[in-house]
Amino acid sequence: PAILFFDEVDSLIGRRSNEVGGEVRARNQFLKEMDGLMDKKRSLHVYVVGATNKPWALDEAFVRRFQRRIYIPLPDYGARLKLFKVYTKEIRLSSDVDLRHLAKMTEGYSGSDIRDVIQSAQLEVVREFFERGNPNDKGTSPRAITMGDFINVLRKRRPSVSPALTKGYLSWFKAHGTM
Repeated sequence: PAILFFDEVDSLIGRRSNEVGGEVRARNQFLKEMDGLMDKKRSLHVYVVGATNKPWALDEAFVRRFQRRIYIPLPDYGARLKLFKVYTKEIRLSSDVDLRHLAKMTEGYSGSDIRDVIQSAQLEVVREFFERGNPNDKGTSPRAITMGDFINVLRKRRPSVSPALTKGYLSWFKAHGTM
């Protein structure tokens, strides 16, 4: 068996508009190959998986060739808590950091957003260390990240996926989804 994974598949097989010759040929060849994989007379064990943040930008002929379309929602509270635990595992946190509270505060945030929040808090602490501390002294290190550091980042950092965009995903999935 083989798995072919295409990330950002919309950039490869987007809706047809203003194409030049090479793009048309590439699209047609890709669709032809997808048809060949689905030939009922062959017993190929090849799975084609495509991921996109813009399913509405996909060509309908391409969408039809996928047997299943799966909507992956934003992480719920439990998933966000796990993300905070995973991304902070190697980071020095102050005892006042409450990962459960951070998971509640980040409803609507994607996994990437949560990673960015943690990295931003860490960068602020490191920046502070280099500006105020003595980075050449091997006996010193940046202070632990506090809950206040995370809250300061969250005041500035909004989720990358708006409620309107989430509604767009759900609407598209309702019309095209199979799982």
